[in-house]
Amino acid sequence: MTDQDCRFANSQIRTLEPVLLALAATFTGLGFVSLGLVTQGRARAAEIWPALVWAAALAAAWLALQWQRPNHDPLLLPITALLAGLGLVMVKRLAPNFLTRQLLWSLLGLGAMLTVGLGLQNLRLLRRYRYTWLAGGLALLALTLLFGVNPAGTGAQLWLGLGGFYFQPSEPLKLLMIIFLASYLAEKRPLLTGTVYQIGRFRLPPLPYLGPVLLMWSFSMLLLVWQRDLGAAWLFFAVFLSMLYVTIGQAGYVLLGLGLFGIGATIGYRLFYHVRLRVDIWLNPWAEASGRAFQIVQSLLAFAAGGALGQGIGQGQPTFIPVVHSDFVFSALGEELGLMGTLAVLILFALLVARGGRIALTAQTPFRQLLAFGLTVLLGLQALTIMAGSLKMVPLTGVTLPFISYGGSSMLSSFTMMGLLIATDR
Repeated sequence: MTDQDCRFANSQIRTLEPVLLALAATFTGLGFVSLGLVTQGRARAAEIWPALVWAAALAAAWLALQWQRPNHDPLLLPITALLAGLGLVMVKRLAPNFLTRQLLWSLLGLGAMLTVGLGLQNLRLLRRYRYTWLAGGLALLALTLLFGVNPAGTGAQLWLGLGGFYFQPSEPLKLLMIIFLASYLAEKRPLLTGTVYQIGRFRLPPLPYLGPVLLMWSFSMLLLVWQRDLGAAWLFFAVFLSMLYVTIGQAGYVLLGLGLFGIGATIGYRLFYHVRLRVDIWLNPWAEASGRAFQIVQSLLAFAAGGALGQGIGQGQPTFIPVVHSDFVFSALGEELGLMGTLAVLILFALLVARGGRIALTAQTPFRQLLAFGLTVLLGLQALTIMAGSLKMVPLTGVTLPFISYGGSSMLSSFTMMGLLIATDR
């Protein structure tokens, strides 16, 4: 499809954008009404105010985009609005005490999306200061290693705290790394595609330019071993390998990277208890169904209870799963909305990935292409990883489901990704 064809298709969809936004807001409102009817036998206006606030914020966001960026992608905001609205409903269902916070983070995230999407008129600022973004990311990592805490008091210390508020530095760190890699790979592509060394069928560039592979491997292993953050380690390295492959088109780099990651993961399994525990629980959760594997076993039982159509919103028992509002919200969706509901969520994420791919394909510069591609891969891979982990298809990693899981850091990061995609699509 040519760029002209894409623009024509967008113009056709754009006429439906306000309708889609209205449907997303209506869905959120109906979710709150349903919860009120199930839990209290009636739906009071005082309890659906979050849906009304969210609807007003969406209307304001759409007007701002229409005013400043009339040619923006017409599906990004409606899909994001629907997913975040579903997240509000699920937090109300699973952890009602956190609803106000989740709404606040969603509103701040929407503001961040507009600020980035409308404020970045020229992406040269991002490209020019790539080493500044790299230094900022490494500084965040260092601060977490030195001063990291866990709000729960136990477990991996992946948060930084300030005045009673906590955030995960790995969330902005992912965005900073993608910006750096997009700039670096776009500039060094001619050198990376050159051949100086050849080992069998694999061609390698000058050794200094192999540095990013080793740097990202070391970075991922540090997250895996020291911080016990399996999810971030996997996402960082997988996104990096994807961006590297589309830049140079040589499978040798990917095989080298996967080999290094496999070696590091194997060593981690042998030497570190927390890595071995995740893998053992994944391979045989039923051996400790009431112990260390309780979460994943309850997750599987929730999906089984949901069946094809689900128990109905507010009528399941997903709260048996520990930390369900954050780590296992997809399992709660499976129990209460069933297979059809989870497939609908999967389709929404697939549509976001498709729109991100369109932006990457039609971007006018290599930097914009790589930036959009990296952001899209991160979004899709993160969603797929937590979905697969909840279904015991892969080991649990602790990453959140974008826009739906409870968490301020994740919400701000996910909306900022959408803002960067809007800014890239010019």
